[in-house]
Amino acid sequence: MTTTFPIIETERLLLRQFTNDDLENVYLGLSNPDVIKYYGVSFNSLEATKEQMTWFAELEKNETGIWWAVCSKDGDTFYGAGGLNAIEKENKKAEIGFWLLPEYWGKGIMKEVMPLICKFGFENLGLHRIEGFVDAENTNCKNGLAKFDFKYEGTMVDSEIKDGKHISVAIYAMLNKNSSSK
Repeated sequence: MTTTFPIIETERLLLRQFTNDDLENVYLGLSNPDVIKYYGVSFNSLEATKEQMTWFAELEKNETGIWWAVCSKDGDTFYGAGGLNAIEKENKKAEIGFWLLPEYWGKGIMKEVMPLICKFGFENLGLHRIEGFVDAENTNCKNGLAKFDFKYEGTMVDSEIKDGKHISVAIYAMLNKNSSSK
């Protein structure tokens, strides 16, 4: 990984490193029932949300991932977060994740962000495979991954427990078409 955090910009978006100033926005997202319905992490206080901020920093420090704060181009409006984690250098793969505050759903933000995250993973991190693990009931996320050329590979039935109930997890993956490793 690079020592300088990679900032990614588009015509309307800025993907930047998380700062302590993002704590409240991360809490707003990861305490919102609509966001966390299918998400594996949630927090009930600002203090508890510091754990997530530590997680973002540890990914970078340990070179096991990279997550960006997704903001407006001027940096004034926080939309959500996205990135790569569970990087396995020896297998050249990582897991993709993302979430947006509900008021920004359906505005094409993920359509803009997802290809950038994948491109960064393939070109800058040398990944061959990016995986998406999705609660099998999360139709919107599954449809979204399919739109970004992630291929459905199967479902792990009753493979995790969330809120005391078994859930099934659908597996999606995208391969680097330009990767030399077969």
